[in-house]
Amino acid sequence: MGTHSVFNPNPLPTFTSSTISTKGDKQWPGCLMLNGKQMHVRLSNGFRARARSVINVNSTAIEIPRQWYNLVADLAIKPLPPLHPKTFEPVKPEDLSPLFAYELIKQEVTDERFIDIPEEVIDVYRLWRPTPLIRAKRLEKLLDTPARIYYKYEGVSPAGSHKPNTAVPQVYYNAQQGVKNVVTETGAGQWGSSLAFACSLFGLGCEVWQVRASYYQKPYRKLMMQTWGAKVHPSPSDITQAGRKILQMDPSSPGSLGIAISEAVEIAAANDDTKYCLGSVLNHVLLHQTVIGEECIRQMEAIGETPDLIIGCTGGGSNFAGLSFPFIREKLKGKINPVIRAVEPAACPSLTKGVYAYDFGDTAGMTPLMKMHTLGHDFIPDPIHAGGLRYHGMAPLISHVHELGFMEAISIPQTECFQGAIRFARSEGIIPAPEPTHAIAATIQEAVRCRESGESKVILMAMCGHGHFDLASYEKYLQGSLVDLSFEEEKIKESLAKVPQVQA
Repeated sequence: MGTHSVFNPNPLPTFTSSTISTKGDKQWPGCLMLNGKQMHVRLSNGFRARARSVINVNSTAIEIPRQWYNLVADLAIKPLPPLHPKTFEPVKPEDLSPLFAYELIKQEVTDERFIDIPEEVIDVYRLWRPTPLIRAKRLEKLLDTPARIYYKYEGVSPAGSHKPNTAVPQVYYNAQQGVKNVVTETGAGQWGSSLAFACSLFGLGCEVWQVRASYYQKPYRKLMMQTWGAKVHPSPSDITQAGRKILQMDPSSPGSLGIAISEAVEIAAANDDTKYCLGSVLNHVLLHQTVIGEECIRQMEAIGETPDLIIGCTGGGSNFAGLSFPFIREKLKGKINPVIRAVEPAACPSLTKGVYAYDFGDTAGMTPLMKMHTLGHDFIPDPIHAGGLRYHGMAPLISHVHELGFMEAISIPQTECFQGAIRFARSEGIIPAPEPTHAIAATIQEAVRCRESGESKVILMAMCGHGHFDLASYEKYLQGSLVDLSFEEEKIKESLAKVPQVQA
């Protein structure tokens, strides 16, 4: 599909189904070859060994991309620029310099189609990339569906999710600029732990404001960050002016990503040796995540499959964009025509229930205004277990693509999501993080429709991380105490009434 130029010419070792060894005239189905050496792999339920999927599905070695892809370059109608929070004028690059490294600012505003990945970043990527594309044959069998279900699994990274794909380059560029410390927010803790991991590799200090509800729900994420050397605070905290203001209004506030962003941004703006890093929403973050889709295109080419439907969960949007944007490029070229579906929580439905308007990226109104689908910058969603999907807005570029009609969006309540997660775990063996359970639930919905219609669609799903640190959520579901939380219309109306009135 025209993506060969973005890949590393030095592929990693791969298992291949074509190298099953033989002994005399007898074939040994449990014995594969790895770079010429016999490797014994246990087979189960009559399916091929999954070990080959560590690099690819079936045969051809998949290479690590050497470039990130920028969808903006291929859009005839460009997204609107962010606005200064005080003047409401388009933000200039120098306006962002107190918060972000120079190279990241350049990537945020670039119209270039491909951005070279630094060799130092690729070297770290080699710890877990390429990531597996796995066919969910056991789930297909469980659902008795003619659909062919594939999932791109990002849970093999050191932090257990897709987030290191952008944490590593963000920390690298800050280190190159001589920055000493970075600060950030985190919801479920996947982003905070990924940034802490990256900082431990490049020698930067790391400070994280974790949404209070998740801070107490997911203590092992906090410990993971601390193990990698980060300082972690529950947000809202009494360390910042923004946090103290929230606590004065509501001492028991569960927090939100918007509040945590305000706290981290406040610290970054006040210290010359400190920059802010964001784990989703912004263009440069989505850019870094496109390694997911670039690999996946090649993996599907290798097995002769083309997706009819691409599904991913959305909170801020980086995981969804990372998988879907390279496929949208191929769709714009007329090479493929998949339906692309975003899935969000019913309790925080920015794409399906929010307004498309300029709004602040944080609760305190310190960040630039972005044209995005938003529930209002001071909207505080209920503390659902998918902590990473509790952001009040959607990435501006995803919002723009949605407005252009290149994708669709649905919302699903959390009990249906966990029901799907249990079926997935008991068939495929992987316990998903609460976030991708939304994609799983939507995939199951579609697979059941295929069973009823007889269609053999190819469904590609984003599996952005594992749930090893989210077992308290599973405990609540298994005990029957997990309930659906939905947004309150009045709360949304109140929040949307505070969205700035900006003429775009």
